[in-house]
Order: sequence, then C-alpha cells, then structure tokens
Amino acid sequence: MAKTPVNTTAVQEAEYKDLFFTLFPGLGEELIRTIKSEIQLQTVRKNGFIYREGDTPQGFLCLLHGSAKVVTAGVTGRSQIIRLVKPTGILGYRALFAGENYRFSAKALDTSVIGFIGKAAFSRIVRSNGEVALHILRAIASELGFSNIRTVALTQKYVRGRLADSLLFLIDLYGLTPDGLLAVSLSREDLGQLSSMTTSNAIRTLSAFSSEGIIALIGKRIKILERDRLEKISERG
Repeated sequence: MAKTPVNTTAVQEAEYKDLFFTLFPGLGEELIRTIKSEIQLQTVRKNGFIYREGDTPQGFLCLLHGSAKVVTAGVTGRSQIIRLVKPTGILGYRALFAGENYRFSAKALDTSVIGFIGKAAFSRIVRSNGEVALHILRAIASELGFSNIRTVALTQKYVRGRLADSLLFLIDLYGLTPDGLLAVSLSREDLGQLSSMTTSNAIRTLSAFSSEGIIALIGKRIKILERDRLEKISERG
C-alpha cells in the first residue's frame, strides 16, 4: 500500500480515528487511547492498490473512507471481484491471522482512507484484550457466511439471476439515493466481475432489465425502479 499521508486537519484526522472504534464498541478509554496512538492514516487513490496478491501483510487494515474491492485474476486470467468493502470494513485479515501472504488483491474504487496498525502492535492489542479478539471473530464469521451465499449464487444461477443478485447486494451494502440511484457507481466491467460474467454480458443484461422497466440506466448510474422484480429474478436463479 502506498503510504501517502492523509491531507486533513487535526479535527478530520481525529474523526477518522474515531470511526475505527465503530468496529470495537465498548472498549475502555485507556485501551482506546492505546489503539489511537498506533493508528496510521494513509490514502489510496482511485484504482490504486491497497495490497497486492502475494504481498506479505504488514498489519491490520480498516477502510475509513471511500470504497474498495477485493479481486483475483482467477485461473483463466479474467478478474473477479470477491467482495466489496465500505467504511468501516476490514481488509486482508484472513492472511494476517493465518500468517500467509495475500491470496487476492485489494484496490480502491475511489480515493480512500485506510486506518493501519502495524502487525506487532495489533498482535499485542488482540492478545491483551478479549473484546477486540471477539469482534474480529464475529467479523470473520459474518464474512464467511456471506461468502458461502455468494458462492451458491455465482455457481448455480443463470446470468440474469447473478446480475439481479449483485444489484440487490449493492443496494443492501451501499443503499440508494433519495431518487432511487445506487449510492455506489461501479463500472460495467466491475459489475461483470462482481457477477462472474463478461463485461459484454453485464451490459446486455442491464439493457434487458432497463427495457423491462426494472431499472433505468442514467449515464453510468443505475436507478432501481422495481426491487421486487429483481428479488423474483434472483430467487428463480
């Protein structure tokens, strides 16, 4: 990860660090001060790597601002998005705790702020506080459950079902603007990678959904018109 200092005021920096603790509610003031002293804030520009496949984890990573994707090239060389991350999601924790190199890469979807705690410091914090360890275990368990559901969707559903499933996932993760637009703007390539399909298939299926009045395409943005029909398509597979 490029270690670019965050260009913020002291107040903004404090606000970013406070966001980190939404991951670990209920910690004592002394432990919070200890953890705050270890947090480094770093920026990653749009499309920049947060970490690369094969890198060795250097510490604990938390996305505090922006959005990110975890991606792999796959056996065919075609990229696939494994997961998307929004604030305050954690990144690369599996490799960190397994003592392995990263098996996937993480990239910023837009300019993002990362909270980083070095490996040695984070290990001391986890070993000395069961609440921190418990929160991490809950995050891992939740991610595993989601991964299992996505695996079924991507391997057993047809193209329409996979894309509908991805759109519903984006709604749940990022939400909608007041006028019904997805609150995140993904490229058609990213949407295809998220749905385990080619970019051309993603474009064709989006166009079909649009012609059927399920969504509206407004430039690069997607407006959800009939969520219930997306849910039915997803259920049918």
